[in-house]
Parts: sequence; structure tokens; C-alpha cells
Amino acid sequence: LTEEETKVLFQKLAEYIGRSIEKLINRSDERHCFRLASKNRVYYVSESVMKASNSVARENLLSFGTCLGKFSKTGKFRLHITALDHLSQYAQYKVWVKPSAEMSFLYGNNVLKSGLARITESTPQYAGVVIYSMSDIPLGFGVAAQGTDACRELEPTGNVVLHQADIGEYLRGMEDDIF
Repeated sequence: LTEEETKVLFQKLAEYIGRSIEKLINRSDERHCFRLASKNRVYYVSESVMKASNSVARENLLSFGTCLGKFSKTGKFRLHITALDHLSQYAQYKVWVKPSAEMSFLYGNNVLKSGLARITESTPQYAGVVIYSMSDIPLGFGVAAQGTDACRELEPTGNVVLHQADIGEYLRGMEDDIF
């Protein structure tokens, strides 16, 4: 990654995990890094796998590590649902949805106030949030449409979280965007 690409990537990750980016790189088991591969995709990969992948020509390398997302043609970074495991481990702000609202979210809809079970205290508006089921299973991620304080006065049909990605994307046939 170039310096500019690294900056854009870290800004996007910081929206969801804050200063925990350092924990992603300096893990206790092995150091990890971010690598740009085919189709402007960014992969999160251990250094041992990265060194082993150097023996394969870049045009022949389809994938290695975990795909975190890709850069658009305009230079913006878009997270993929495959990054959910890493985002959920270090998420700063979390939202739990009621069982009745899980399916709606998994079909790509926003989280409404009526489907909100819990939200992390002092979540600011437009912060990156990870959405969980009531049994603490990460379902996806999005952007807080309202801050924690504004959610209390919101009507039941108001948006609390704007949908960005969910685990239902695996089933809806969006493989071209994910992989």
C-alpha cells in the first residue's frame, strides 16, 4: 500500500475500531500486515503467509489472508463483510438488535428504533457501529444515524443505524463484490 492508501484504510478502520488498529497489526500470535492485491482489494494477512505468497506472480494470485475491502476508482475505501470478524473483536460502538429485527437487517434494511435492543453508551452520530444479535453474534456493520441521546426521543420508525454490510450478503449472491 502507498502512504495515501494506508492513510485512507486506517481512517476507515478507525471509524469502527478506534485506536485498536495497532492490536490488529501487532497480534500476540504473529505480526500481520495489510497488502493490496488484484482488483484493488486490501487483504489482512500474517507475515508468514505474505512471505510465502511472494513466490506466486501477482497476476496469478487470486486471494490470500482476509479481504478487508477494496479501493474504489475515486480512491475511497469500502469495507466488505469479510472484515466483520476483525471489526467485531475491537468494535468501539455496538448495537444489539431484537430477534424480530434481525431478519430485516440481514435482508439489507436499516435498523429502526423499534428493532433496537441496546446501544453502546455515548455513541456519536455517524460513528461506525457493529450490529449484534441478542446472543452476541455479529450480524454486520453500519453507521449510527442517531447518537445515543437522540435515540431515546426517536419515534419507533426512525432509523438508528444505516446499513452498510451484513452476513446475509453471502446468501444474496454478492460474491463478485465480496471476493
